[in-house]
Amino acid sequence: MTGQPTFRRADHVSLTVADIEQAIAFYTGVMGATLKYRMGPFDAREIPLMEDGRDWTEAHVNVPDACLQIAMLQLCDNLGMELFQYERPADAATTPPRNCDVGSRHICLQVDDVQAAVDYLQANGCRPMAGPIVADGGPAPDSLSWYVLDPFGHQLELVQYT
Repeated sequence: MTGQPTFRRADHVSLTVADIEQAIAFYTGVMGATLKYRMGPFDAREIPLMEDGRDWTEAHVNVPDACLQIAMLQLCDNLGMELFQYERPADAATTPPRNCDVGSRHICLQVDDVQAAVDYLQANGCRPMAGPIVADGGPAPDSLSWYVLDPFGHQLELVQYT
């Protein structure tokens, strides 16, 4: 057995969306991301089976009989965002998980002015939650945090370090 690998840096996060065109438009037009590339569709029904008999999507993304598209965005200098849209399977959930659901996630972006960022995002189709959350004098760095839902219901967190 070998030793622990060196994890160098975070490369990207992924987000499964219902409409990849709308998500690309929002994240590039409103959030300032750049589109790096697109791939697909990858259709399990059109790709030869793996040596062990599994289809390509089951073997690689753990979703049998899937048909999916992928777009890679550069969200900010140090973070890529990979968008997935699944056309199959038909029984895929159509709403993002709640924060309490196992497997849920959110993306936190540092901003210079959390109030200005929330106002901007609200004017561009996002729904702010109550905020800001003030961290002052505790174990976490002093900050203001504010959660917003993007137009598709995915949770984003904005943080301003004070």
